Amino acid sequence: MSFKHPYPVSKSYSKSVAYFSMEFAIDQSLKIYSGGLGFLAGSHMRSAYELKQNVIGIGMLWKYGYYDQVREPNGNMGTLFQEKHYSFLQETDIEFEVTVHNSPVKVKAFYLAPEVFGTAPIYLLSTNHPENDHLAHTITERLYDNNLSARIAQYIILGVGGVKLLEALNHEVDIHHFNEAHALPAAFYLHSKEKDLKKLKEKTVFTTHTPVKAGNEENDLKLLQDMSFFSGLEITEVEKLVGNLNGRLNHTLALLRISKKANAVSSKHQEVANEMWGEFENVSEIEGITNAQNRKYWTDEVLDTAAQAKDVETYVSRKKGLKKQLFDVVADQCGKHFDPDVLTVVWARRFADYKRVDLILRNNQEFMEILQNEYYPIQFIWAGKPYPFDYKAINMFNHLVHLTRPWAKVAVLTGYELGLSALLKKGSDVWLNNPRIPLEASGTSGMTASMNGSINVSTNDGWIKEFAKDGKNGFYVPEPDPSAPDHEVDEHDRKHLLRLLKEEAMPLYYDRPEDWVKMSWRAAKDVDKAYVAKRMAKEYYEKMYS
Repeated sequence: MSFKHPYPVSKSYSKSVAYFSMEFAIDQSLKIYSGGLGFLAGSHMRSAYELKQNVIGIGMLWKYGYYDQVREPNGNMGTLFQEKHYSFLQETDIEFEVTVHNSPVKVKAFYLAPEVFGTAPIYLLSTNHPENDHLAHTITERLYDNNLSARIAQYIILGVGGVKLLEALNHEVDIHHFNEAHALPAAFYLHSKEKDLKKLKEKTVFTTHTPVKAGNEENDLKLLQDMSFFSGLEITEVEKLVGNLNGRLNHTLALLRISKKANAVSSKHQEVANEMWGEFENVSEIEGITNAQNRKYWTDEVLDTAAQAKDVETYVSRKKGLKKQLFDVVADQCGKHFDPDVLTVVWARRFADYKRVDLILRNNQEFMEILQNEYYPIQFIWAGKPYPFDYKAINMFNHLVHLTRPWAKVAVLTGYELGLSALLKKGSDVWLNNPRIPLEASGTSGMTASMNGSINVSTNDGWIKEFAKDGKNGFYVPEPDPSAPDHEVDEHDRKHLLRLLKEEAMPLYYDRPEDWVKMSWRAAKDVDKAYVAKRMAKEYYEKMYS
């Protein structure tokens, strides 16, 4: 068969691109994502469709998704791995074999057509094939399996399987774009066929997301070779391709040496990434292309229309209506009734140590003072998904549940996926964001919150560093001494966050409500200038693919 793009491609974006990603957050009903990486990929595919770019997405059809976040009988977080079925995916007749651990694994492809959710065409790979044994079946069961060998097998299926899919489609692409380093085996497979590094570089670009060297995956070369990671290349050939590895392969460094160009995901991350990898020879240039989100998907239309028309009455009324929708979920999950007239603060994102989910709660007395302010009432919502086998993060989630249970105006929600994420962004007044600088490569949740009238109260990291106009489009913590120990940085940030809420956000919301609305509009306008995914998708073509 021969692939034909299902929509007419714009002349401005005619170069053909295959975009490889372990996860795509496309729609609430398609549970093949975990967090920000998938949210980025989903918005990219939506914007590629709107711009009619010559892009196809290649991902994985996870049988159990990431996991379903549920509650145990005592209110603790539970992880449910439930089999998923999607009638809106087309089962193609495309099948091929990929070698994993020196054994053939049957892979089949499913197709997500553009008209289903308004995306570029996306192919999803699955090893759920009757000819596979049980172990091969498990490769595409769980996104980010906690077993190392299983994860390596997943990378092989995504990378090598993605290229073999293109071959089966008879679709020769100009660019292979790797969203993170998961699909690295694709590069080794391509090189095993032509043995021409110059040609490989010309067709390879890479988006890196991790601003800490230790967070970039590194594995034993012998293990990778045994797993068939290198598509038959000898270790000496691999080392010629990506440099002397001293027995271990850093996946990010390998792709930086194989790619013609790479991009960091904010201007701050560009600085950090170039400093991090600049000591190594033969790495690609790292551009700064700040992450963004799809405006059409995320923005409430009524709220947006009222903001464009400067219609304060309709805007405020709609915002209260959106808060009520969110508060129905709060009541259902937690048995607490929130008030749409009360300033509502939301912290919601992936649970990770550097994001410091519990930061403003670390001094219970000071938090209770702000919570019990009768003149300026306030209510808080926390939500987010820990990695299902990160028991430290799960324990933190459970700690929050039990700590806040007696407080009528604090809720902890489960089920942080696209649907709840949208409700939280549309129903919040303040989007609380407190990563420890400089560990947030970009972050995008605050962008979509601002699209819906929520004001960022944040530390100055990731995309916020480019966006922040303190007191005009949000409230921002002054940067701490970068040489200070973590506990001092945390205390500095905690105090300033509480100060910003108590002295800036709360008085503005209650004493000068029209100025609050104007700040919301300013934030939405500033996001619209530079943080919508159409801009990002254009920049990929201009800076990476050209």
